[in-house]
Amino acid sequence: MTAHVRPSVRIQAGDFDTGAEIARLCAGRKDVGAVVTFSGLCRDEGASLAALELEHYPGMAEAEISRIAEEALTRWPLTGLTVIHRFGHIQPGENIVLVVTASSHRQAAFEAASFLMDYLKSRAPFWKKEHRRDGSEAGWVEAKAADEEAAARWKTP
Repeated sequence: MTAHVRPSVRIQAGDFDTGAEIARLCAGRKDVGAVVTFSGLCRDEGASLAALELEHYPGMAEAEISRIAEEALTRWPLTGLTVIHRFGHIQPGENIVLVVTASSHRQAAFEAASFLMDYLKSRAPFWKKEHRRDGSEAGWVEAKAADEEAAARWKTP
């Protein structure tokens, strides 16, 4: 659908600036009527988390996320697409992931962002380990059935 759009996919240790990423995606574009962003933050529900450690296979993560970004471009008429996912030790309250979708109309931007996040939560090759404030490791975080169910809604028959 949107062959001229090239998604920007970055896997990085450093933080990102959401406003700067939106500005970069929309710079000089007159065909953007809607921008949808999703920012995922490291949360500490029980006030016991010191950090979340995210690991990935360099090259594999970029390739997989690029593949699903290209799929989003075939499903929706997007005018721009950015996906950034961090790795390393991330403190509670810090950014983990950013998805920015731009389109002429809001529905495509919303649906594409939702599709991408459902994929990232269930299929992207990242592994998470919790580190506790008391110095203990809570271990690797298991995938959630709800994330798998959310991703299943996007499968084509």
